[in-house]
Amino acid sequence: MKNETPLFSSEFHGVFPYLVSPVDTAGEVMDGVLGDLVEHLIAQGVHGLTPLGSTGEFAYLTWAQRRRMVEVVLEANAGRVPVVAGVASTATADAVQQAQAFEQMGVDGILAIMQSYFPIPASGVVDYFTQIAQSVTCPIVIYTNPRFQGGDLTPAIVSQLAQVPTIRYLKDASTNTGRLLTILNRVGDNMRIFSASAHIPLAVMLIGGVGWMAGPACLIPMQSVQLYELAKAEKWGEGLALQKKLWRINEVFAKYSLAACVKAGLTLQGFDVGDPLPPQQALSADGIAEVRDVLVELEVLA
Repeated sequence: MKNETPLFSSEFHGVFPYLVSPVDTAGEVMDGVLGDLVEHLIAQGVHGLTPLGSTGEFAYLTWAQRRRMVEVVLEANAGRVPVVAGVASTATADAVQQAQAFEQMGVDGILAIMQSYFPIPASGVVDYFTQIAQSVTCPIVIYTNPRFQGGDLTPAIVSQLAQVPTIRYLKDASTNTGRLLTILNRVGDNMRIFSASAHIPLAVMLIGGVGWMAGPACLIPMQSVQLYELAKAEKWGEGLALQKKLWRINEVFAKYSLAACVKAGLTLQGFDVGDPLPPQQALSADGIAEVRDVLVELEVLA
């Protein structure tokens, strides 16, 4: 169950790495390496942890695997930083059951993701997220990534969802920073914005964002935290210099599968997290070499 006296602020902010899901060839979550990764990320100063985000390959995991991922992260974290677990489904009832199960396990928030097959009208989208929010008491982060989801949370939908008391954050991976400014103008103080690393997070912080949730932060946690701290201190010149340097990793990742890149990069750092889950494919030798080169360039690898 949730720690009665958490060691962190109740407001989510800063860098939340999307954790990879290390699963062996027998389909078992590799508890040890996941626990080691959690320990490493917290030691590097991250502000929270998000299992079952996009980099966590949630779409390829069974419910038993998803549940074990969250259990291991909660056990390894031991209440030190907030854990916001991803909930995703094509069915509203299933998403509600996932959210309730994770809250009972002790997560501090839910990252709500909508999967779809048939087109869903705006009213159905609003209902999906609203029902998840009303089924739990913890804060909800709604998530949109039009590139992969086949749909979008429009500014109008986000504005409507911002009126639901427990929906307090939006993680937007659209890469459209101007759209985020429109949303910020509409929702006011009712909702806080997390960006993706693909957004150029420094720009999102400048217009009022509170941080970012991203897979690459698993590979460059210390540098990501440094960028956040520069933004909070309004040291925009230094921040821009660092952002330009870190953007190299996004350029490489844009050529390949994100989960494959992050898993390959973590393996290069000594975390044996395994390959992406089938039918995804492992990174090619050329891809691994590019990831290695950028990690050397960013002084993550010798």
